[in-house]
Amino acid sequence: MQRIRLRYTKRGRLRFTSHRDFQRAFERALRRSEVPMAYSAGFTPHPKVSYANAAPTGTGSEAEFLEIALTEARDPGKLRELLDASMPDGLDIIDAVEAHTSGLADRLTASVWEMRLDGVDVEDARKAVAAFLDAETVEVQRRAKNGMRSFDARAAVAELQALDPQPDRSGDRPCAILRLVVRHVTPAVRPDDVLSGLRVVADLAPPVPAAVTRLAQGLFDEESGTVTDPLAPDREAATAVLVPADRPAVATAPEGAGSA
Repeated sequence: MQRIRLRYTKRGRLRFTSHRDFQRAFERALRRSEVPMAYSAGFTPHPKVSYANAAPTGTGSEAEFLEIALTEARDPGKLRELLDASMPDGLDIIDAVEAHTSGLADRLTASVWEMRLDGVDVEDARKAVAAFLDAETVEVQRRAKNGMRSFDARAAVAELQALDPQPDRSGDRPCAILRLVVRHVTPAVRPDDVLSGLRVVADLAPPVPAAVTRLAQGLFDEESGTVTDPLAPDREAATAVLVPADRPAVATAPEGAGSA
C-alpha cells in the first residue's frame, strides 16, 4: 500500500466550503482521476482518506493537508496534476509527496494566519496588538455545543503583529493586516478568538467581518519562532532512498540561493 500526502487550498469564494463539501468534491475527483484507492473494511467501505486539522468554514487557506492510501503505486507529481484538474477552481491541489515517515498530524502544531481588517486604522491595530501581547491572559468566550465557553486566547499566540496593507490595494478606506502565529492547543484558539481578545483588551472592533487566511501550517520551531513545512521530512526521506548506498549524498543549495 502506498500513502500519498497532499497539500490543498481554499481560495476566493470556495473559502465558504464546509469540510463535508470538500470531502464530497475530493472523492469525486478521486473517481474521475481513476485513482486506485484503498478502501476500509465493513458493510459500507470508504476510501482511505485522512484529513488533518481542517480550517473553519469561511476562512481561506493555503495550507490544508490530507493523506490517501493507494493499492497501486503512482507518481505523486502526476497524481497531483490529475486530481487538481478534477477539482473546482479555488480548491487547488498544490503539492504531493509519498509518505516515508509517520505522524503527519503530529507535525501540525501551529498555524500562520493573516486577517485583513477593513475599516481599521493601522495605528489603532498596533496599539491593540501591544495591549494584547502585554496581557498575561485574555479571557474570551465562544459558543459551543453546551453553551458559552470561556478560555484564554493569549497563551496560544506565539506572534502577533499589525502590518500596512499591500501597496497595490485600491481605495482610501483604512485597512490593517494582522499576521499571527497560533499554536494548536486544547481548546483550539482560532483567529476570531484572537480578534475577540483584541476587542476585550483594546475595544478594537472592525466595522465589517475580517477576511481570514491560513498561510502556513506545520511544526512550530520554538527557537526561531517559525512554522516549518510538514512535508519536508517525507521529501528528505525520498531523497535518501534515491541515493545509492555506495554513493554519499551531495547537498544542494535551495533554488535561487547565492543570487544577489
